[in-house]
Amino acid sequence: MFNMKAVEPTRLDPETKFKFRCHKGIKCFTACCSNINIMLTPYDILRLKNRLKMSSEEFLGKYTFSKIDEKSSHPYLYLKMSKDEKQSCPFVTFPGGCEIYTDRPASCRYYPIGQATLKKQKDDEIVHEEFYFFVREEHCLGYKEDTPWTIASWRADQEVNLYDEMNREWKSILMRRDLPGKEPLDPQKQSQFYIASYDIHAFRRFVFESRFLDVFDIDKKEVEKMRNDEVALMKFGFNYLKYLLMIEESLKVKPEAIKAKK
Repeated sequence: MFNMKAVEPTRLDPETKFKFRCHKGIKCFTACCSNINIMLTPYDILRLKNRLKMSSEEFLGKYTFSKIDEKSSHPYLYLKMSKDEKQSCPFVTFPGGCEIYTDRPASCRYYPIGQATLKKQKDDEIVHEEFYFFVREEHCLGYKEDTPWTIASWRADQEVNLYDEMNREWKSILMRRDLPGKEPLDPQKQSQFYIASYDIHAFRRFVFESRFLDVFDIDKKEVEKMRNDEVALMKFGFNYLKYLLMIEESLKVKPEAIKAKK
């Protein structure tokens, strides 16, 4: 989450031009990596825990903390900063910089650009429109450098296209769940939301070691893909969330499970 005082209140499009460069020789190097709340997405966590060769439970316990958003009742995850005076990122050293750079979270990749999604009414449906904005913190000298970019070329260079693609469906679930009239999540659903979003190992156990596959009619090829591909399992988790939150009937219950329930 950015300091809102540093956010320029102007919506930018992919062709917006700017100049920026961050490098080890700049005086403010790594200053943006401390005293900040970095919200983590499901794909962020997948990349980070694999980079560190940790289970999702180990990573979540050591490097994150959660907050229940008062407005939406969603549990959100944030990177746990070091307990030093600067509240530094645990993966950043000086003068070396980011030790997990190729797997850094999406918000770090975007900086000094911010990305947001706006809900709009179009005809009879709600659509989600992505846009961008500049973040200009006082300590940041990168804008004084002379390397030219557009928003589009910056996104390509920082490889955020992949992160946005992986996180877009999850973000759309949050947006749809925030629509007026939705009841807040109870503690049980908050726990399920947490597991399906962030704890891929716990979600794997839920799918494959419970009666889940006896209840829901899932294509056998999809089941096998989920067994061997964490990204496929993560995306299936988003379908489960849509079912859990009654956004859409994204999963089909087996007829025999319905009969057994009756």
